[in-house]
Amino acid sequence: MLRFVPLAAAVATSAMLLGATAGHAAQPRGYYVATALEAPAKTNFVTRSTAWSCDGAVCTAARAPERDVFVCERIAGSVGALSAFTAGGAALDADALARCNAKAK
Repeated sequence: MLRFVPLAAAVATSAMLLGATAGHAAQPRGYYVATALEAPAKTNFVTRSTAWSCDGAVCTAARAPERDVFVCERIAGSVGALSAFTAGGAALDADALARCNAKAK
């Protein structure tokens, strides 16, 4: 019985690590995360100095040398109205998102 304790501990640890990795993998990666109301026709495109990659309606991009609100306006101008926009993990509030969506195509 004592021989199986280390094996059981190793199996339990592996299960926890795999579970944590699988849950984390579902998170969109990128400094910017824009969720469009409808999936854009193109999955990869550039807005000014920002390269975007989309998976369905969720588009992500690395940090750009522009203010976050301008990046939001440019992506809305390319893909249409957004239901959410985050920059560095911080979501735009409802008023800022409405101003951003005013630039939507």
